[in-house]
Amino acid sequence: MELQIIFQLFLATVLGGLVGLEREIKKREAGLQTYSLVCLGSCIFSIFAFSFQSFTPLQIDLLRVIQAVAIGIGFIGAGTIFKSERGVEGLTTAAGLWVVAGIGIAIGAKFYILALLSTFFALIILAGLGLLEERFFPRK
Repeated sequence: MELQIIFQLFLATVLGGLVGLEREIKKREAGLQTYSLVCLGSCIFSIFAFSFQSFTPLQIDLLRVIQAVAIGIGFIGAGTIFKSERGVEGLTTAAGLWVVAGIGIAIGAKFYILALLSTFFALIILAGLGLLEERFFPRK
């Protein structure tokens, strides 16, 4: 049981860190640490909710735990969005944090393939589509 939890926490830290590393390379404010912490935190809440449900007769509404994580990340994400002279900034950061929270929940629920594929797709979107945007839709 403990090895399973250690693996889940490690995987959440690594996968969140991979997405954060991409943001770090692009010199964004939220990077390696932020993304790792968000993924790890959402994994912790998920592990707790799923484990608590199997060890006690009390009913835990797993959807409420997931909803609480999503709402919490909404507040963090809202703090990353601001309007500047160049327009609205931070939307991609907020969306990325939202995605890594989902990855952390997936890991906590033991959906490892979902977490790995989601991380892969997030990296494609952030790195690959970012390059396409720069090439075909340059900012003024």
